[in-house]
Amino acid sequence: MSTPYEIPLIAAPQTFSIILAEVQYQLTVKWCAPGPCWVMDIADADGNMLIGSVPLVTGTNLLGQYEYLGITGRLEVESDVTLTDVPDFTSLGVTGHLYFITE
Repeated sequence: MSTPYEIPLIAAPQTFSIILAEVQYQLTVKWCAPGPCWVMDIADADGNMLIGSVPLVTGTNLLGQYEYLGITGRLEVESDVTLTDVPDFTSLGVTGHLYFITE
């Protein structure tokens, strides 16, 4: 059975520490104007970059191509409006949500 945990986000650039699957990470979320979309960096507890500028899009496991890092779970973006709605500049954390899901 999957256990989802919503990572609390706001529609503003942010950097914070979070524990995912008992490991501390640092997440940085920022708006990428040329995209236009929200992107996320994931660093270890010491601030060493692990993953850079992953677009926060719906319909996929954002960690799918990074299984070699050993993060035991999935990161998925979902929308309250339509499953395929990507969070825009004002909807992140309002109708667009980021979930960490463990099995």
